[in-house]
Amino acid sequence: MAWGLLLVAGLLEVGWAIGLKYTQGFTRLWPSVLTLAAMTGSVLLLGAAMKSLPVGTSYAVWVGVGAVGTALFGMLLFGEPASAGRLLSLGLIVAGIVGLKFSTPA
Repeated sequence: MAWGLLLVAGLLEVGWAIGLKYTQGFTRLWPSVLTLAAMTGSVLLLGAAMKSLPVGTSYAVWVGVGAVGTALFGMLLFGEPASAGRLLSLGLIVAGIVGLKFSTPA
C-alpha cells in the first residue's frame, strides 16, 4: 500500500512540475489551482507513505519518479532534447528506483 501511495505521490509531482509551466508564474487561475492541488496531494501522499517506509527511500523514490516523469513529459510536450545521454541518465534513475524498491523492507 505504501509503495502505491508513493508512486501516486510521484506522479502528482510530475503533474505539478509540468503544471508550473502552464501557470505562467501563477498568473493563470485554473492551471494555478490544479498545480497547487497536485502539490498538496503529492506531499500528503508522500507523508502517508513515510509512515511505513524509510524517509530516505521515500524521498529518493518520490524525487526520482518526479524527475523522470517531468523530463519525459518535457520531451513530449515542450520539444526538449531526447538525446541518448539524457535517456540513458533517466534509465539510471529508474534503475535506482527499482533498486530501492527491492532493497527496502515493507
